[in-house]
Amino acid sequence: MDFPAVFDEVASFLEGSGHPVAVVGGLGLHAYGLSRATFDLDLLTEASAQPALVAFLERSGYEALHVSAGYSNHVHRSASRGRIDVVYVDPATAERVFRDARARLALGPRQALVPRPEHLAAMKVRAMKNDPTRTLQDMADIQGLLRLPETDREEVRSYFERAGLSDKYDEILRSL
Repeated sequence: MDFPAVFDEVASFLEGSGHPVAVVGGLGLHAYGLSRATFDLDLLTEASAQPALVAFLERSGYEALHVSAGYSNHVHRSASRGRIDVVYVDPATAERVFRDARARLALGPRQALVPRPEHLAAMKVRAMKNDPTRTLQDMADIQGLLRLPETDREEVRSYFERAGLSDKYDEILRSL
């Protein structure tokens, strides 16, 4: 997948429509020095962007695999265009995440915004809660985020508590 070209295209559309965009998932982790294999582009934007973004991606040759209130997944038949997964957040969450996000990842001509480690961890916790088959990979990713000196461990703990997964947080802490 040509990550810089695809990101530039989607970010240009979103920003031109007045919506912020941040890189999450594997590339978001990479921005913090936590590299792992990733084959898709994971993005975060405001929920209000969803209808226009889904239509834009379909016009651009992407097939929508799944669309729900908080997520959409799209795949292009061309390997260079690959797969895009989008997380959509409510206005209050968007305000918090984008207020604290920093341009941390160079993707071609752009510096992509990346949420704070705590916000990346919160998305991983939600993913584990929604799809337990993701637990091992997401726990490994959170473990890496918790090793970063700038990560607020108590904030991350609160996300686990809200999801009813305190035992998983304790398990990660024991492994550190």
